[in-house]
Amino acid sequence: MDFDLSEEQRLLKESVDGLLADAYDFDARKKYMKEKGGWSKALWGKLAEQGLLGLPFAETDGGFGAGAVETMIVMEALGKALVVEPYLATVVVAGGFLRHGGSAEQKAKYIPGIIDGSKTFGFAQLEKNSRYDLFDVVTTAKKKGDAYVIDGEKFVVLNGENADTLIVTARTKGGQRDKTGIGVFLVPADAKGVTRKGYPTQDGLHAADITFTNVEVGADAAIGDPENGLPLIERVADEARTALCAEAVGAMDESLKETVEYIKTRKQFGVAIGSFQSLQHRAADMFVALEQARSMSMFATMASDFDDAKERASAVAAAKVQVGKSLKFVGQQSIQLHGGIGMTMEAKIGHYFKRLTMIENTLGDTDYHLRRVSEGGGLLA
Repeated sequence: MDFDLSEEQRLLKESVDGLLADAYDFDARKKYMKEKGGWSKALWGKLAEQGLLGLPFAETDGGFGAGAVETMIVMEALGKALVVEPYLATVVVAGGFLRHGGSAEQKAKYIPGIIDGSKTFGFAQLEKNSRYDLFDVVTTAKKKGDAYVIDGEKFVVLNGENADTLIVTARTKGGQRDKTGIGVFLVPADAKGVTRKGYPTQDGLHAADITFTNVEVGADAAIGDPENGLPLIERVADEARTALCAEAVGAMDESLKETVEYIKTRKQFGVAIGSFQSLQHRAADMFVALEQARSMSMFATMASDFDDAKERASAVAAAKVQVGKSLKFVGQQSIQLHGGIGMTMEAKIGHYFKRLTMIENTLGDTDYHLRRVSEGGGLLA
């Protein structure tokens, strides 16, 4: 099978790598994190100018009609640069809901704002006791004439503090863990009854805990079927997991490069510690773990074209398992080979480790996805 990039994909990679190399060194990242909302509006505008925010959208909606491979390329580059801007929350997740479930009116209303960089989104899904189960929903959306009234709480909503619009999962009927009766709703972040409490996360991003109290939205706020939204949620979540796998590969790649460069220059007993065979072996093991993760990330990316939803979900779960194992090994070894300096805020490697750790725990950790694989018939040995 040919894994080489096409000419257009290669040019995309060069474009995004070049942009981030010029605008996103470690010092710039620290500066961006101090801006309102925790990320740079100017850099977001540059991503829009290069067309990166419009990649996955159909040409009829103003986008470029790109696929999962192009998203993988961008996410790897964002991982290498430790980008804190809300590409995942806005382009991958919100864009996924609009592409797969949005009406023509919803696409016309929201997609142009994503593409030109004027609007960002947050996915309000996680609840107090839901863990990683997407169907565990207590937040309610009760009918009121043609409208819906949303009540409930959501936690750790990425970009929730700064988002213009929230995509909210809410139960229209049934019990807490029923797999039917779940809807997906577009809610203006400044709507009456929405209360947001923002905070920085361990990896330098920003999130918010959000309370919805008698928040009224129209019937046109529902994306897809308001009583059977779980298949749509699962599909978009798997696309987000695939994007996270690609981001992790980018972060691991850069972590390995930083670590190898460090052991080549750090001297002990008058010689570079990279000359010690045991450390060379450890760096080689890190490389193997990285390449295993890269292969599974590619597999998950290709799986996006699978017609069978169960097969597609199993492939993504398998990728998340391998990437989770690899990122833990690469991250921990990177810190250990750097020694004490790797534990400081001044060292870039520690920030990679934090981001990798958060990726492992986003939308299901390794143990959770290992169960998904076993329940799906097993794609891992």
